[in-house]
Amino acid sequence: MAEIIQKDGTWVFDGDALRLTPGRAESVGSLRRELGELLVPLGALASVSVERGKKSGWLRLRLREGADPLLQATGGRLGEADDPYRLTVRPDRYGVAEHFADEVRNALLLEGISAEPVTGCLLPGPPLPVSASAGDGSAHFDGERVRLEWNWKTEDVKAETGTRILPLADILGVEWRPASGLENGHLRFAVRGTPVTARAKYDPNAVELWGFRKDPLMALVAAAVQARLPHPSAPGSAGPRDELPAPRRTPPPERGAAPEQGAAEDAHDALLRRLRELGELRRDGVLTEEEFTLAKRAVLDKM
Repeated sequence: MAEIIQKDGTWVFDGDALRLTPGRAESVGSLRRELGELLVPLGALASVSVERGKKSGWLRLRLREGADPLLQATGGRLGEADDPYRLTVRPDRYGVAEHFADEVRNALLLEGISAEPVTGCLLPGPPLPVSASAGDGSAHFDGERVRLEWNWKTEDVKAETGTRILPLADILGVEWRPASGLENGHLRFAVRGTPVTARAKYDPNAVELWGFRKDPLMALVAAAVQARLPHPSAPGSAGPRDELPAPRRTPPPERGAAPEQGAAEDAHDALLRRLRELGELRRDGVLTEEEFTLAKRAVLDKM
């Protein structure tokens, strides 16, 4: 087991999953506090990294595309204080962070987990019911329908539509976007048979966000809805809808790699296969734990 404890939170890895618990420091954002403890299965991870800075560093997890409904709904736009997959690390704990990252990387190698996108969510999303208030309204989701209610700051043309009830079956997509500069943000729902209005302040299926502290909490509603929509990468899915921007995808590798690079990749693949073989031998009882550790270290030293 590997563990790292910092003011921003505590991360524990038991070989099968990572348990991410937020800390009580003022630097921890409202969304991160509200999410509480997260259990991230190893299979949802693409990579882990340690980034060193002068005053502090960061331990970061990168999840496989489509694994987490929160990341799908927010499109990578969460601020650092609210990002559950970023842990601030003090310089005197860089060694612990590197050890933690190595343990996770070794497990990913031994289990042969790919960094490719997934075809279904591997995290459940926020528990239900979930509610949040920010900007010009409130959003509530009970698992079957979304209810949007307006406040005194709502534009008259939208307030006149009254409380909106959106059945989950009619929702095609959801997006949370924070305010940026002079541009306001929104929590927006794409609804079957309803065109999307250009500006959220006039859209009865969107809550306009103005950049206040409670804005990130609206992402909880977006994630809960996203977790219960058909996964955009599932077989037979129509894919991302035109009403909302398509999710970001990692660009494909460049073609025409040099022969030396191809040879290096072949050697790397062979070492990965060897690690998987060693893991199987340990599980079958052919290798003792000590023999497995020594063999694994010999392979890793060649990578």
